[in-house]
Amino acid sequence: MQLDSTAVTARRRAFRALHEGPGFLVLPNAWDVVSARIFEEAGFAAVATSSAALANAFGYPDGNAFDVDLHLEALERIARALQIPLSADVESGYSGDIASLTAFITRLAATGVAGYNLEDVKARGELHPVDVAAARVRAARAAAPDLFLNARTDVYLERIGPAESRFDATVERLRTFAEAGADGVFVPGVTDAETIAKLAAAAPRPLNVLAGPTTPPAAELQRLGARRVSAGSAPMRRTLGVLRVIAHELRDAGTFSYTREPSVPYDDLNALMRLR
Repeated sequence: MQLDSTAVTARRRAFRALHEGPGFLVLPNAWDVVSARIFEEAGFAAVATSSAALANAFGYPDGNAFDVDLHLEALERIARALQIPLSADVESGYSGDIASLTAFITRLAATGVAGYNLEDVKARGELHPVDVAAARVRAARAAAPDLFLNARTDVYLERIGPAESRFDATVERLRTFAEAGADGVFVPGVTDAETIAKLAAAAPRPLNVLAGPTTPPAAELQRLGARRVSAGSAPMRRTLGVLRVIAHELRDAGTFSYTREPSVPYDDLNALMRLR
């Protein structure tokens, strides 16, 4: 069962509006229905998925290896469970050519998501040439014009080229993506305030950065000119870090101290999962 088209349209408009006002968007990344509902219950205006976290949850590594049908089915299931917009991280669109990308984005739009991130990665450590990446953005935009297209470049994350060349290379891509129809631009791998401020000033579309151990707080990111920060796969990995501690306690000590730690009550989880 797909979402009602009126609800989908309203969510897409609401998600776009989150990038147009004076506010700053902190976007948590979920990996299944219950994690998305936890974020919704916490009061976030929108939720996103993490490609890495979602792939790992289904038994796949990150890096365009996730089964496409499973990915789209998961997105539709999460979107149906929420009453707020959902944005999807879909890596490079699981496609090496324009026709395949167009077909995938058309299917993505049918899941009810409000927006998505599209990477410029061709292979690990290699990006699509700028003109090819721009053509991909243009085709994706045409395939689903009402979705918020957040065009991502991994120049910094993949450490492409000499360090001193990365800023100019990134700005070239951001401007080219904007001309091709991107609604927002995403530069993961940048955490220092000076570079974030320079990128925000040069970016022709709202700048999205990725949270990390040294990323400035949201209020500081807003002051620097960024418009959005994504949590990425870190919430899932932190959750699994706690699970690993529990596993070791069960294996090594046979004790149950984890049952005395803060957790979501059984009844609360059931309530979160009830159809609304």
